[in-house]
Amino acid sequence: MNVPSVLRPLASMATTSMPPSTAVRSFTTSVSHAKEIKNITVFGAGLMGAGIAQVLAHKGKYNVTLSDVTDKALSNGQTIISKSLSRIARKSMADSGAEEQEAFVKSIVDSIKVTTDPVEAVEQTDLVIEAIIENVAIKKDLFGFLDTKAPDHAIFASNTSSLSITDVAEATKRKDRFGGFHAFNPVPQMKLVEVIRTNDTSDETFDSLYEVAKRMGKTPVACVDSPGFIVNRLLVPYMFEAIRLVERGEASIQDVDTAMKLGAGYPMGPFELADLVGLDTLSHIAKGWRETRVKTGEISAEAVKESSLLEERVKEGRLGKKSGAKGGFYEYPAGK
Repeated sequence: MNVPSVLRPLASMATTSMPPSTAVRSFTTSVSHAKEIKNITVFGAGLMGAGIAQVLAHKGKYNVTLSDVTDKALSNGQTIISKSLSRIARKSMADSGAEEQEAFVKSIVDSIKVTTDPVEAVEQTDLVIEAIIENVAIKKDLFGFLDTKAPDHAIFASNTSSLSITDVAEATKRKDRFGGFHAFNPVPQMKLVEVIRTNDTSDETFDSLYEVAKRMGKTPVACVDSPGFIVNRLLVPYMFEAIRLVERGEASIQDVDTAMKLGAGYPMGPFELADLVGLDTLSHIAKGWRETRVKTGEISAEAVKESSLLEERVKEGRLGKKSGAKGGFYEYPAGK
């Protein structure tokens, strides 16, 4: 998943290199230029990629191909999808028998083509959505290769939560057909998709991605390519400021979380949220911004300054909920 100090004011867009007409276009969908999308390829069969593939096939009714580097990874992705759909079936088909529920799950899982051959995966694709490791070089290698194999009309999109879409798109010759498509984990439950456009993204590409998100049953929001887009741009500095508040000895972890839940009406506090996101993920995003976005002036150094409280936990393998009993800022005993 993925998930700050202040939101960049809309007025700041006037100071970017994006033409005013393009900036305005970023926040309007009144005139759709969307192209017809039928076949979608998802690269990466982890939690995020599998989730995207599932919703595309189940809710979007698209022809979906899921691709990864090994058969084991693909099998794991199919298991993720099957378990998720089984939970949906038990809830939405409570009055149906087990056989009918199993048939529902199998029909969707079987409809998603899987392959370890990236060339085969994009032969007839209209849209590629990448959901692999958060490493700009690896993403660029993938898209650079696919650029020579996918049909010329195909749109490329990255599901990155924190990297520059513009940087990733540099690996291709289809910058006008490249955008961001940031879904949130767990994809079947989370309603939001951030649709990101660069200075080069065409209206047709942007509107096509926007329509795909809507057809998935999601609520898309528009954003220009900027650090963390909307959600992470707000949440990452927010969580870091909460950590620094505790480091300064001004309040305890528990009291900060309680204050934000009861005083601001948040469903969970910043430390609970950090544990859910993953402390390694939070650290990785901040490190990436320190290395690439501070020097450009896109984000302040203070907002993502390294935290000893955070880094100590990461080194100890206390990454949050995913670390089980080891926990993160909180402990999560087995069975609780």
